[in-house]
Amino acid sequence: MDEHLIIKKVSGKKDLKKFILFPFKLYRNNKCWIPPLISDEIRTLTVANPARDFCDVEMWLAYKNNEIAGRIAGIINNRANETWNSKDVRFGWFDFIDDIEVSKLLVETVINWGKSKGMTNICGPLGFTDMDYEGTLIEGFDQIATMSTIYNYPYYVHHLETLGFEKAADWIEYKIFIPESIPEKHKRVTQIVQSKFGLKIKKYSNSKKLVADYGQAIFDLVNEAYAPLYGYVPLTQKQIDYYIKSYLPMINLKMVTLITDAAENLLGVGISMPSLAKALQKSRGRLLPFGWYYLLKALRAKNNKALDLLIVAIKPEYQNKGVNALLFSDLIPVYQQLGFEYAESNPELEINEKVQSQWEYFETQQHKRRRAFAKKI
Repeated sequence: MDEHLIIKKVSGKKDLKKFILFPFKLYRNNKCWIPPLISDEIRTLTVANPARDFCDVEMWLAYKNNEIAGRIAGIINNRANETWNSKDVRFGWFDFIDDIEVSKLLVETVINWGKSKGMTNICGPLGFTDMDYEGTLIEGFDQIATMSTIYNYPYYVHHLETLGFEKAADWIEYKIFIPESIPEKHKRVTQIVQSKFGLKIKKYSNSKKLVADYGQAIFDLVNEAYAPLYGYVPLTQKQIDYYIKSYLPMINLKMVTLITDAAENLLGVGISMPSLAKALQKSRGRLLPFGWYYLLKALRAKNNKALDLLIVAIKPEYQNKGVNALLFSDLIPVYQQLGFEYAESNPELEINEKVQSQWEYFETQQHKRRRAFAKKI
């Protein structure tokens, strides 16, 4: 190993700041990388994150010739390991210069820590939960990222494969172009499912009212709908409270559609929002002094051509019965009114045919792919 290469555990606010800011330097001139909000990263990586109640975590920085050359977080999600009967240590927040000695040192550090905790497998990149970044980008390096996804250089894939990692799961992403009119198939299916099941579309104009009526139900539904997906662990009540408080109030309610049965029980939800990608690039990860302006402008969909599909969740017994068509029959006119040209699907497991089938009546472009890697330790 290079004698000028050392590893240091992150300890204290000063180190945490270096850990968070390293990618800002690594991707400084990259037009596709999206900086996170620094304040959000601090919340996620400290005890403010409710997932810390059931996750063990350590973070490290690699230094080469006294300069930061890489970073990595090691995470043991104890609830995930119990749910999936596994002994996995996750790696996340994994960024490094194009030097195999650097990436090797970072990975070996997490492996050794994981072994000391009794783990037998390493996988990633994954965060604390499914609400965090996951998956190394392996296709679509010329595409701008979204606020919910990892962007990385192509050499990351080569490093992971060289270090003995193999594919654990792939996610694919689509651009879904907003049609000029609701597809005829959607119109027919919408009429059928509304009549057959007595379903209703619910809209809100007041976020407090939405939270009071369905805030809890939305995340209960997400837990139920996402349960079979790779590595998913149901959100705890503390996490649900955190997401309700942090995110639901900032959503443009025009872009939120709920589907209920005749008794007002929630069966489906679609939550989307204007893309914040370019606004985050302009803000450089900071709300002050002017970052808030760019983000607010993007949220108001001023000259914003792209939107992000954040959550689409359907109660399992209603999946493949046309409820998705009902959602998008309501949302498409909203997207048209707001001037959007396309939606970003964000990551969908490549084996999740139920999700992908909902785009078959739209013009789409599968433009990105990302991968979780794993190996025995």
